[in-house]
Amino acid sequence: MDSLEQTGSVVSLYTTHQRALLKYANSLVSDRSEAEDIVQEAWLRFARIVADIWPADPLRYLYRIVRNLAIDYRRQKAREGVVLESSLPETAASTVTDGEVPLDQAMRDRDAVEAVRAVMAEMPEQMRIAFEMHRFGGSKLREIAAFLNISVSMAHVLVSEAVGRCRRRVDWP
Repeated sequence: MDSLEQTGSVVSLYTTHQRALLKYANSLVSDRSEAEDIVQEAWLRFARIVADIWPADPLRYLYRIVRNLAIDYRRQKAREGVVLESSLPETAASTVTDGEVPLDQAMRDRDAVEAVRAVMAEMPEQMRIAFEMHRFGGSKLREIAAFLNISVSMAHVLVSEAVGRCRRRVDWP
């Protein structure tokens, strides 16, 4: 598929499924404005990806991007809640109930996320896509292999190497 056909396909996919994706995103985050931002970001990411490789099931891949962005949004909101609590008086901030993340842990997590983002930015394109599909999209190695038009063993190597790079940068168990 040439770039003009891909552009037309992306626009057609957008116009056909925008409302459904927005409804899906809103069901995940319960915030219409944030859902709109998530769908917009999903389209931007999708457009960057399909510029290199057209997925076998583009709509399914797009829904995964939306889901992952919604999960990231909810995690960010949970962490922001922890940071806001830390600005309360000492007695209120020291009261941590089940399910809440201590501030020092939230800060370590934030630093780890930033380190992983930096590692991902340095990865070769195929490795980054394989890693994102596996870790963030929940794709199986055979799905990654089909998407990238590589063998399953090569998909495994790409994902393993990406995880190894992240572990070396972040002190993961």
